[in-house]
Amino acid sequence: MSLLSTADAVAASMNGFVLDDALVPQDQILHGGPERDGIPSLDNPTFVSRGDAKFLRPKDRVLGIEFDGVARAYPVRVLNYHEIVNDSIGDQAIVVTYCPLCGSGMAFSSTIDGETLEFGVSGLLYNSDVLLYDRQSNSLWSQIKKMAVTGQMKGTRLDAIPLSNTTWREWQARHPDTQVLSVDTGYRRNYAINPYGGYSQSGRLYFPVSEENSQFGRKSVMLGLEINGQFKAYPLAELRKGPRQFTDELNGQRFEVRYDRKNQTAMVIDTKGEELPSLLVFWFAWYAFHPDTEIYTTD
Repeated sequence: MSLLSTADAVAASMNGFVLDDALVPQDQILHGGPERDGIPSLDNPTFVSRGDAKFLRPKDRVLGIEFDGVARAYPVRVLNYHEIVNDSIGDQAIVVTYCPLCGSGMAFSSTIDGETLEFGVSGLLYNSDVLLYDRQSNSLWSQIKKMAVTGQMKGTRLDAIPLSNTTWREWQARHPDTQVLSVDTGYRRNYAINPYGGYSQSGRLYFPVSEENSQFGRKSVMLGLEINGQFKAYPLAELRKGPRQFTDELNGQRFEVRYDRKNQTAMVIDTKGEELPSLLVFWFAWYAFHPDTEIYTTD
């Protein structure tokens, strides 16, 4: 039996991914526990009507997308077990992603330079955030950075699609014709149980991050916004103190922030009335990726 070289051994220990060309510090890419695809993505998702989504309670969190006249809800109780949904709406291939450790739900176009990529869960993390990989090139992609950080696609950015992180009650009120990701996924999982129960209420992190700031609790929820490389965080705790809607500006672009206290969600609307991509996320994760972030306060 031949011995593995050091490089081969390292790659094997990192679920087969080669990290020596990474755009982020290699020693900060950590094994999260599961093997590659040990958390299975949903590659052929099925949907049910709103009326058939009896498994959802009004306060359950969903990630919601409205695109090309179609509304879809992706329950967090399902995404906790799968993290990635490879989907399409009309001619648009999309990937819906959720990292339970960061509380971050994001959706992207999965067509890049005319090629449609299929994504899986690598089992690796950077700043406690899920690293996706595409099955075409085996490149690793950082969800919150919205960028490939290793491999052939290194440096390629993902185009974010506006996504709501809200309650089932609020989403179905806005979109009564919504489709809902089915719990008939083909996998034996108890979607009624949160495998991360208590995590979001705890100040403890499972994995270290590169930067921390104690201005807010680690798991305090922020509305995070990027405009052309500048970042701003809107703590929900601050939004609770001020007006439910207000106009703000970042990097020369004006927009309106809308906060919904009852459903603990928020969105950003541009001057044309269109929603901008934004992110509800735990403070520790937003700051780890964006230590130069601006912070909104009611003062």
